[in-house]
Amino acid sequence: MIIAARRTAVVPRGGAFARLSIEDLAAPVIAALLADAGLDAVAVDEVIVSNALGAGGNPARRVALAAGLPERVAGLSLDRQCAGGLDAVLLARALVDSGAAKVVIAGGVESYSRRPLRFATDPDGGAAIPYDQPPFTPWPDRDPDMSQAAEALALRLQISRAEQDAWAVDSHRKAKGLPLAEIVPLAGQAHDAFARDLTPVLAARAKPIAGSITAANAAVAADAAAFVVVVAADLARGQGLRIVGGATLGADPVEPGLAPVPAIRQVLARAGIAPSDLARAEVMEAYAVQAMACVRAAGLDPARINPEGGALARGHPIGASGALLAVRLFHGLQQGYGLAAIAAAGGIGTALLLRR
Repeated sequence: MIIAARRTAVVPRGGAFARLSIEDLAAPVIAALLADAGLDAVAVDEVIVSNALGAGGNPARRVALAAGLPERVAGLSLDRQCAGGLDAVLLARALVDSGAAKVVIAGGVESYSRRPLRFATDPDGGAAIPYDQPPFTPWPDRDPDMSQAAEALALRLQISRAEQDAWAVDSHRKAKGLPLAEIVPLAGQAHDAFARDLTPVLAARAKPIAGSITAANAAVAADAAAFVVVVAADLARGQGLRIVGGATLGADPVEPGLAPVPAIRQVLARAGIAPSDLARAEVMEAYAVQAMACVRAAGLDPARINPEGGALARGHPIGASGALLAVRLFHGLQQGYGLAAIAAAGGIGTALLLRR
Protein backbone atom coordinates (compact mmCIF):
# COMPACT_ATOMS: atom_id res chain seq x y z
CA MET A 1 0.00 0.00 0.00
CA ILE A 2 1.07 3.57 -0.68
CA ILE A 3 -0.07 5.71 2.25
CA ALA A 4 1.64 9.04 1.50
CA ALA A 5 3.19 10.78 -1.50
CA ARG A 6 4.96 14.12 -1.77
CA ARG A 7 7.30 16.03 -4.06
CA THR A 8 9.03 19.34 -4.59
CA ALA A 9 8.01 21.69 -7.33
CA VAL A 10 9.68 20.95 -10.66
CA VAL A 11 12.08 23.75 -11.57
CA PRO A 12 14.03 24.01 -14.85
CA ARG A 13 17.79 23.69 -14.43
CA GLY A 14 19.56 26.86 -13.42
CA GLY A 15 16.46 28.07 -11.57
CA ALA A 16 15.54 28.36 -7.89
CA PHE A 17 16.97 24.90 -7.08
CA ALA A 18 20.30 25.48 -8.84
CA ARG A 19 22.34 25.59 -5.62
CA LEU A 20 20.61 22.66 -3.92
CA SER A 21 22.20 19.22 -3.67
CA ILE A 22 20.12 16.11 -4.18
CA GLU A 23 19.89 15.64 -0.41
CA ASP A 24 18.74 19.26 -0.03
CA LEU A 25 15.93 18.45 -2.46
CA ALA A 26 14.99 15.10 -0.98
CA ALA A 27 15.19 15.58 2.80
CA PRO A 28 12.26 18.05 3.15
CA VAL A 29 10.07 15.78 1.02
CA ILE A 30 10.82 12.78 3.24
CA ALA A 31 10.07 14.81 6.37
CA ALA A 32 6.69 15.82 4.94
CA LEU A 33 6.00 12.21 3.91
CA LEU A 34 6.60 10.87 7.39
CA ALA A 35 4.38 13.56 8.90
CA ASP A 36 1.59 12.76 6.44
CA ALA A 37 1.89 9.05 7.15
CA GLY A 38 2.04 9.53 10.92
CA LEU A 39 5.28 7.58 11.09
CA ASP A 40 8.45 8.18 13.07
CA ALA A 41 11.75 8.04 11.23
CA VAL A 42 12.74 4.97 13.28
CA ALA A 43 9.97 2.99 11.55
CA VAL A 44 11.65 3.23 8.14
CA ASP A 45 13.38 0.05 7.01
CA GLU A 46 14.78 1.16 3.67
CA VAL A 47 15.03 4.10 1.27
CA ILE A 48 15.19 3.42 -2.47
CA VAL A 49 16.30 6.40 -4.56
CA SER A 50 16.38 6.69 -8.32
CA ASN A 51 19.09 9.01 -9.60
CA ALA A 52 20.33 9.09 -13.18
CA LEU A 53 22.78 11.96 -13.49
CA GLY A 54 24.91 11.56 -10.39
CA ALA A 55 28.37 10.06 -10.25
CA GLY A 56 27.87 7.18 -7.86
CA GLY A 57 28.50 7.50 -4.14
CA ASN A 58 25.15 5.87 -3.29
CA PRO A 59 22.80 8.89 -3.44
CA ALA A 60 20.23 6.95 -1.39
CA ARG A 61 22.60 6.75 1.56
CA ARG A 62 23.24 10.49 1.40
CA VAL A 63 19.51 11.14 1.26
CA ALA A 64 18.79 8.81 4.18
CA LEU A 65 21.38 10.45 6.42
CA ALA A 66 20.34 13.99 5.45
CA ALA A 67 16.70 13.14 6.19
CA GLY A 68 17.58 12.05 9.72
CA LEU A 69 16.66 8.42 9.22
CA PRO A 70 18.28 5.79 11.47
CA GLU A 71 21.87 4.89 10.58
CA ARG A 72 20.78 1.29 10.01
CA VAL A 73 18.87 2.45 6.88
CA ALA A 74 21.52 1.71 4.30
CA GLY A 75 19.83 3.25 1.27
CA LEU A 76 19.58 1.63 -2.15
CA SER A 77 20.37 3.67 -5.27
CA LEU A 78 18.81 2.82 -8.61
CA ASP A 79 19.57 3.95 -12.15
CA ARG A 80 17.12 3.02 -14.85
CA GLN A 81 17.21 6.55 -16.22
CA CYS A 82 13.70 7.97 -16.69
CA ALA A 83 11.98 4.79 -15.48
CA GLY A 84 13.91 4.62 -12.20
CA GLY A 85 11.42 6.53 -10.06
CA LEU A 86 8.61 4.09 -10.85
CA ASP A 87 10.96 1.13 -10.56
CA ALA A 88 11.86 2.27 -7.05
CA VAL A 89 8.19 2.03 -6.09
CA LEU A 90 7.89 -1.45 -7.59
CA LEU A 91 11.03 -2.58 -5.75
CA ALA A 92 9.65 -1.16 -2.49
CA ARG A 93 6.48 -3.17 -3.01
CA ALA A 94 8.53 -6.33 -3.58
CA LEU A 95 10.44 -5.80 -0.32
CA VAL A 96 7.23 -5.28 1.61
CA ASP A 97 5.37 -8.17 -0.02
CA SER A 98 8.29 -10.51 0.69
CA GLY A 99 8.32 -9.56 4.37
CA ALA A 100 11.85 -8.17 4.15
CA ALA A 101 10.57 -4.71 5.15
CA LYS A 102 7.44 -3.09 6.54
CA VAL A 103 8.07 0.57 5.72
CA VAL A 104 9.97 1.69 2.60
CA ILE A 105 10.39 5.19 1.22
CA ALA A 106 10.79 5.06 -2.55
CA GLY A 107 11.12 7.58 -5.34
CA GLY A 108 13.71 9.68 -7.06
CA VAL A 109 15.70 12.89 -6.99
CA GLU A 110 17.59 14.68 -9.72
CA SER A 111 19.56 17.88 -9.98
CA TYR A 112 20.24 18.74 -13.59
CA SER A 113 21.76 21.97 -12.28
CA ARG A 114 24.34 20.20 -10.10
CA ARG A 115 25.03 17.16 -12.25
CA PRO A 116 28.71 16.25 -12.56
CA LEU A 117 30.59 16.78 -15.78
CA ARG A 118 31.34 13.56 -17.63
CA PHE A 119 34.58 12.62 -19.35
CA ALA A 120 35.86 9.45 -20.96
CA THR A 121 39.53 8.68 -20.45
CA ASP A 122 41.82 8.14 -23.41
CA PRO A 123 43.62 4.76 -23.04
CA ASP A 124 46.52 6.20 -25.04
CA GLY A 125 47.07 8.98 -22.54
CA GLY A 126 45.48 11.81 -24.47
CA ALA A 127 43.11 14.44 -23.10
CA ALA A 128 39.89 13.19 -21.56
CA ILE A 129 36.88 13.44 -23.88
CA PRO A 130 33.74 15.15 -22.52
CA TYR A 131 30.35 13.61 -23.22
CA ASP A 132 26.77 14.36 -22.19
CA GLN A 133 24.83 11.15 -22.90
CA PRO A 134 26.27 7.78 -21.91
CA PRO A 135 25.70 4.74 -24.13
CA PHE A 136 22.43 2.89 -23.49
CA THR A 137 23.18 -0.08 -25.74
CA PRO A 138 26.43 -1.78 -26.85
CA TRP A 139 25.65 -0.88 -30.49
CA PRO A 140 26.17 2.71 -31.65
CA ASP A 141 23.84 2.15 -34.60
CA ARG A 142 21.04 1.07 -32.24
CA ASP A 143 21.55 3.77 -29.61
CA PRO A 144 19.82 6.87 -30.98
CA ASP A 145 19.79 10.35 -29.58
CA MET A 146 16.47 10.70 -27.76
CA SER A 147 15.26 13.67 -29.79
CA GLN A 148 16.20 12.01 -33.07
CA ALA A 149 14.39 8.85 -31.95
CA ALA A 150 11.31 10.95 -31.18
CA GLU A 151 11.47 12.52 -34.65
CA ALA A 152 11.79 9.08 -36.26
CA LEU A 153 8.72 7.96 -34.33
CA ALA A 154 6.79 11.03 -35.48
CA LEU A 155 7.71 10.33 -39.09
CA ARG A 156 6.81 6.63 -38.90
CA LEU A 157 3.44 7.29 -37.24
CA GLN A 158 2.78 10.44 -39.29
CA ILE A 159 2.26 12.63 -36.22
CA SER A 160 2.75 16.21 -37.38
CA ARG A 161 4.47 19.05 -35.58
CA ALA A 162 1.11 20.81 -35.31
CA GLU A 163 -0.38 17.78 -33.54
CA GLN A 164 2.58 17.59 -31.17
CA ASP A 165 2.34 21.31 -30.47
CA ALA A 166 -1.38 20.98 -29.75
CA TRP A 167 -0.64 18.29 -27.16
CA ALA A 168 1.97 20.54 -25.54
CA VAL A 169 -0.35 23.56 -25.52
CA ASP A 170 -3.01 21.46 -23.79
CA SER A 171 -0.51 20.22 -21.21
CA HIS A 172 0.39 23.79 -20.27
CA ARG A 173 -3.27 24.83 -20.23
CA LYS A 174 -4.13 22.11 -17.71
CA ALA A 175 -1.11 22.80 -15.49
CA LYS A 176 -0.77 26.58 -15.42
CA GLY A 177 -1.22 28.19 -12.01
CA LEU A 178 -2.62 25.02 -10.48
CA PRO A 179 -2.10 24.79 -6.69
CA LEU A 180 -1.09 21.22 -5.86
CA ALA A 181 -1.21 20.04 -2.25
CA GLU A 182 1.39 17.37 -2.96
CA ILE A 183 4.17 19.97 -3.32
CA VAL A 184 6.50 20.60 -0.38
CA PRO A 185 7.52 24.29 -0.56
CA LEU A 186 11.27 24.69 -0.96
CA ALA A 187 13.50 27.64 -1.83
CA GLY A 188 10.44 29.80 -2.33
CA GLN A 189 8.93 27.39 -4.86
CA ALA A 190 5.43 26.10 -4.08
CA HIS A 191 4.28 25.78 -7.70
CA ASP A 192 5.78 24.14 -10.76
CA ALA A 193 7.79 26.92 -12.31
CA PHE A 194 7.56 26.19 -16.02
CA ALA A 195 3.84 26.02 -16.90
CA ARG A 196 2.79 29.05 -18.92
CA ASP A 197 0.38 30.46 -21.50
CA LEU A 198 1.63 28.47 -24.45
CA THR A 199 -0.36 29.06 -27.62
CA PRO A 200 -0.19 27.36 -31.03
CA VAL A 201 1.38 30.54 -32.43
CA LEU A 202 4.13 30.56 -29.79
CA ALA A 203 4.71 26.84 -30.19
CA ALA A 204 5.08 27.26 -33.95
CA ARG A 205 7.90 29.75 -33.34
CA ALA A 206 9.88 27.35 -31.12
CA LYS A 207 13.37 26.38 -32.21
CA PRO A 208 13.59 22.92 -33.82
CA ILE A 209 15.68 20.28 -32.06
CA ALA A 210 15.25 17.49 -34.60
CA GLY A 211 12.73 17.90 -37.40
CA SER A 212 9.28 18.29 -35.83
CA ILE A 213 10.73 18.00 -32.31
CA THR A 214 11.08 21.47 -30.84
CA ALA A 215 11.68 23.32 -27.61
CA ALA A 216 7.89 23.57 -27.26
CA ASN A 217 6.95 19.91 -27.64
CA ALA A 218 9.90 18.42 -25.72
CA ALA A 219 10.23 18.54 -21.92
CA VAL A 220 12.94 20.77 -20.43
CA ALA A 221 15.69 19.51 -18.14
CA ALA A 222 14.74 20.13 -14.51
CA ASP A 223 15.46 19.64 -10.80
CA ALA A 224 13.04 17.91 -8.41
CA ALA A 225 12.47 15.20 -5.82
CA ALA A 226 9.45 12.91 -5.42
CA PHE A 227 8.82 10.06 -2.96
CA VAL A 228 6.09 7.76 -1.66
CA VAL A 229 5.75 5.62 1.47
CA VAL A 230 5.04 1.94 0.83
CA VAL A 231 3.93 -0.08 3.85
CA ALA A 232 2.65 -3.52 4.75
CA ALA A 233 -1.13 -3.94 4.74
CA ASP A 234 -1.40 -4.13 8.53
CA LEU A 235 0.21 -0.68 8.85
CA ALA A 236 -1.99 0.88 6.16
CA ARG A 237 -5.18 0.37 8.19
CA GLY A 238 -7.26 0.43 5.02
CA GLN A 239 -5.99 3.83 3.87
CA GLY A 240 -4.04 4.87 0.80
CA LEU A 241 -3.77 3.24 -2.61
CA ARG A 242 -3.25 -0.43 -3.25
CA ILE A 243 -0.47 -1.37 -5.66
CA VAL A 244 -2.33 -3.73 -7.97
CA GLY A 245 0.60 -4.50 -10.23
CA GLY A 246 3.56 -3.26 -12.14
CA ALA A 247 6.02 -4.25 -14.83
CA THR A 248 9.30 -3.14 -16.34
CA LEU A 249 10.04 -4.55 -19.76
CA GLY A 250 12.66 -4.05 -22.42
CA ALA A 251 11.72 -3.19 -25.99
CA ASP A 252 13.40 -2.07 -29.20
CA PRO A 253 16.16 0.37 -28.17
CA VAL A 254 15.87 2.10 -31.54
CA GLU A 255 12.31 3.15 -30.69
CA PRO A 256 12.41 3.85 -26.93
CA GLY A 257 9.31 6.06 -26.99
CA LEU A 258 7.01 3.05 -27.44
CA ALA A 259 8.67 0.92 -24.74
CA PRO A 260 5.92 1.50 -22.12
CA VAL A 261 3.26 -0.09 -24.32
CA PRO A 262 4.19 -3.77 -23.64
CA ALA A 263 4.46 -2.98 -19.90
CA ILE A 264 1.04 -1.30 -19.90
CA ARG A 265 -0.54 -4.22 -21.73
CA GLN A 266 1.03 -6.76 -19.36
CA VAL A 267 -0.05 -4.92 -16.23
CA LEU A 268 -3.63 -4.49 -17.41
CA ALA A 269 -3.87 -8.09 -18.62
CA ARG A 270 -2.60 -9.48 -15.33
CA ALA A 271 -5.17 -7.38 -13.45
CA GLY A 272 -7.91 -8.51 -15.81
CA ILE A 273 -8.96 -4.99 -16.78
CA ALA A 274 -9.25 -3.06 -20.03
CA PRO A 275 -7.86 0.42 -20.78
CA SER A 276 -11.43 1.73 -20.55
CA ASP A 277 -11.52 0.64 -16.89
CA LEU A 278 -8.87 3.21 -15.96
CA ALA A 279 -10.21 6.28 -14.18
CA ARG A 280 -6.96 8.17 -14.67
CA ALA A 281 -3.52 7.75 -16.20
CA GLU A 282 -0.28 9.68 -15.76
CA VAL A 283 1.84 9.17 -18.87
CA MET A 284 5.30 10.67 -19.15
CA GLU A 285 5.65 13.50 -21.65
CA ALA A 286 9.36 13.55 -22.36
CA TYR A 287 8.19 14.39 -25.88
CA ALA A 288 4.66 15.09 -27.01
CA VAL A 289 4.98 12.51 -29.78
CA GLN A 290 6.15 9.85 -27.34
CA ALA A 291 3.14 10.40 -25.06
CA MET A 292 0.74 10.50 -28.00
CA ALA A 293 2.16 7.33 -29.51
CA CYS A 294 1.94 5.41 -26.22
CA VAL A 295 -1.63 6.55 -25.57
CA ARG A 296 -2.72 5.48 -29.04
CA ALA A 297 -0.88 2.15 -29.08
CA ALA A 298 -2.07 1.16 -25.60
CA GLY A 299 -5.67 2.19 -26.34
CA LEU A 300 -5.85 4.71 -23.50
CA ASP A 301 -8.50 7.41 -23.34
CA PRO A 302 -6.79 10.81 -24.02
CA ALA A 303 -9.42 12.54 -21.86
CA ARG A 304 -8.13 10.66 -18.81
CA ILE A 305 -4.43 11.33 -19.43
CA ASN A 306 -2.52 13.84 -17.28
CA PRO A 307 -5.58 15.82 -16.11
CA GLU A 308 -3.39 18.50 -14.49
CA GLY A 309 -0.82 18.57 -17.25
CA GLY A 310 2.35 16.57 -17.73
CA ALA A 311 6.11 16.93 -18.03
CA LEU A 312 5.83 19.23 -21.05
CA ALA A 313 4.36 21.81 -18.68
CA ARG A 314 6.63 21.01 -15.73
CA GLY A 315 9.98 19.64 -16.85
CA HIS A 316 11.85 16.35 -16.82
CA PRO A 317 14.04 15.64 -13.76
CA ILE A 318 15.11 12.27 -15.24
CA GLY A 319 15.53 10.01 -12.18
CA ALA A 320 12.61 11.64 -10.36
CA SER A 321 10.17 11.72 -13.29
CA GLY A 322 8.65 8.28 -12.73
CA ALA A 323 8.14 8.99 -9.04
CA LEU A 324 6.45 12.28 -9.97
CA LEU A 325 3.88 10.27 -11.93
CA ALA A 326 3.21 8.08 -8.89
CA VAL A 327 2.81 11.12 -6.64
CA ARG A 328 0.42 12.75 -9.12
CA LEU A 329 -1.60 9.55 -9.31
CA PHE A 330 -1.77 9.19 -5.53
CA HIS A 331 -3.22 12.67 -5.13
CA GLY A 332 -5.37 12.73 -8.25
CA LEU A 333 -7.00 9.30 -8.27
CA GLN A 334 -10.28 9.67 -6.42
CA GLN A 335 -11.74 6.24 -7.13
CA GLY A 336 -11.03 3.14 -9.19
CA TYR A 337 -7.91 2.20 -11.13
CA GLY A 338 -5.06 4.53 -12.03
CA LEU A 339 -2.04 3.94 -14.27
CA ALA A 340 1.41 5.52 -14.40
CA ALA A 341 3.69 4.77 -17.35
CA ILE A 342 7.09 5.98 -18.54
CA ALA A 343 9.69 5.28 -21.22
CA ALA A 344 13.44 5.22 -20.69
CA ALA A 345 16.52 5.36 -22.89
CA GLY A 346 17.73 2.04 -24.18
CA GLY A 347 14.20 0.81 -24.87
CA ILE A 348 12.79 0.34 -21.36
CA GLY A 349 9.20 0.86 -20.27
CA THR A 350 7.64 0.76 -16.80
CA ALA A 351 3.98 0.75 -15.81
CA LEU A 352 2.38 0.91 -12.36
CA LEU A 353 -1.28 0.15 -11.62
CA LEU A 354 -2.91 1.52 -8.46
CA ARG A 355 -6.42 1.31 -7.05
CA ARG A 356 -8.27 3.41 -4.50
